[in-house]
Amino acid sequence: MPQQLLNTHIANSQVLLTPAEIKTKLPLTDGMERTVYAFRRQIEDILDRKDSRCFVVVGPCSIHDVDAAREYARRLKALADRVSDRLLLIMRVYFEKPRTTVGWKGLINDPDMDDSFHIEKGLLLARELLLDIADLGLPTATEALDPIVPQYISDAISWSAIGARTIESQTHREMASGLSMPVGLKNGTNGSIEVAVNAMKAARGPHSFLGIDEMGRVSVFNTSGNNYAHIILRGGGGKSNFDTNSIRQVETQLKDAGLPPRLAIDCSHGNSNKDHKRQASVFQNVVRQVCQGNSSIVGTMLESHLFEGNQKIPQELKDLKYGVSVTDKCMGWDETERTILEAHQLLSDR
Repeated sequence: MPQQLLNTHIANSQVLLTPAEIKTKLPLTDGMERTVYAFRRQIEDILDRKDSRCFVVVGPCSIHDVDAAREYARRLKALADRVSDRLLLIMRVYFEKPRTTVGWKGLINDPDMDDSFHIEKGLLLARELLLDIADLGLPTATEALDPIVPQYISDAISWSAIGARTIESQTHREMASGLSMPVGLKNGTNGSIEVAVNAMKAARGPHSFLGIDEMGRVSVFNTSGNNYAHIILRGGGGKSNFDTNSIRQVETQLKDAGLPPRLAIDCSHGNSNKDHKRQASVFQNVVRQVCQGNSSIVGTMLESHLFEGNQKIPQELKDLKYGVSVTDKCMGWDETERTILEAHQLLSDR
């Protein structure tokens, strides 16, 4: 009888390496640990306005080719060094993709991009890439989607986000409260700010929830709350929300809720009407608001790859174009570099 009651829709299962075992295979060096720690503190100082810079989360919509990601990281590191007095560049390294219905779920879930779901391989690839980027001396950012994954990779990440599709999830709000780095909380896909304000309240408070520890044991986690939770404005519902009036309204909502007015602006998604060619103009608008004295804007986000646009995943993976996104359309590197350097000049002239 129990066989008729349990796992009736499970085709099979596989035991994964524990987080501790994967960290043993791919450990952070002392230098990498210092890099991650230092950048987390820098982002916190920006959020506290002890540091007058803004952070820029910039990189591919999703990682599907670790070699292209490494090349992007090398380029970004050189650019980050040029603008570090005004901007803190953080590489966007998104390994998981929430899907509206179905589709490729990201490098961790399906590293071979063929629905084989070799998740252990994906976890190892993801962690190895994060270590390589930390070794370059560059901070990384990702979206926290599956609540188990952070145990495998979060020690190598400086900033995390909770996406628009999961912002109302109690599981993700509780997870955000326990993450060890600053976390950005996106407004809803319909443009709702209230859900992000509620998420920020929840993430800043203590919670207790189930998860796995480094040894893979099911555990109860009691969190103290994440005081560095902040809102990300990404537009939605056919409208943008990066303009001065929208930002002023959100500042008021946060103050009325007793929350600090900390805002990052996603220059993609609803704010660019999903047109990657409009990201630069949104970014420039936001930078000008900072130059004009807005102190609540602490950061921005850009979707960028080596080459602009996107591509569908082909039947034959050898036909994939190198350095081109397989999810959302991205800015190319040349435009990314030019856009960031122009912003740096504006901020320097302020």
